[in-house]
Amino acid sequence: MFGSAKAEVLELSQGNIGQSSSSGQSPRSKTPAPFLLKTYDLLEESEVEEGDEGRKVRIVSWNGEGNGFIVWSPAEFSELLLPKYFKHNNFSSFIRQLNTYGFKKTSSKRWEFKHDKFQKGLKHLLMEITRKKCEPSVFPAFLKASSDDLHRNASTLMAADATATDQETSRLQLLMEENKNLRQEKQELQTQIAQFKALEDKLLDCLAQMGDQYHNKFRRLL
Repeated sequence: MFGSAKAEVLELSQGNIGQSSSSGQSPRSKTPAPFLLKTYDLLEESEVEEGDEGRKVRIVSWNGEGNGFIVWSPAEFSELLLPKYFKHNNFSSFIRQLNTYGFKKTSSKRWEFKHDKFQKGLKHLLMEITRKKCEPSVFPAFLKASSDDLHRNASTLMAADATATDQETSRLQLLMEENKNLRQEKQELQTQIAQFKALEDKLLDCLAQMGDQYHNKFRRLL
């Protein structure tokens, strides 16, 4: 993290030096900022890189019109190309540098960037690209969009979690109600069993009394 920040500061410093040293010279003697030159060379030299097992991997390239470029694989771009050209592997740092020089992210579905003076085959236009003045409040729109997406996803997850919690609460309430009803049915059954038991005892007593009476009458007859 510190290495990428250091490299980013170095790129900005070199850009400032190049611009300040050329301020008193004619337009023809101006030189583009090192960051812009490296980015341009990166595109010219690295449209196709060797991947695992010798396969060709499309990592970054000019777009179809040649007026912008696309990072097809940010992970491999950070791992293979950024260390080679910028001495760090921080993709966010590279994006911040692009924003510093006025590049715009033009697609919400892929990492495509454009600048009016950054075009394929027109390298001489790079000297006309200047670094924007530092504004602490500036936050790249495309990075803000990514942040908004994260917040939106977090809100969606929280809403889903709340819904699941409500469903679980409702299910628990139903189980508690069912358990209450079962307890009540159990008590009613126990009451009915006790009543049947008492009735059984009375019937047995009656049968015993009738048996005694019949036995006494039989003895008298004898």
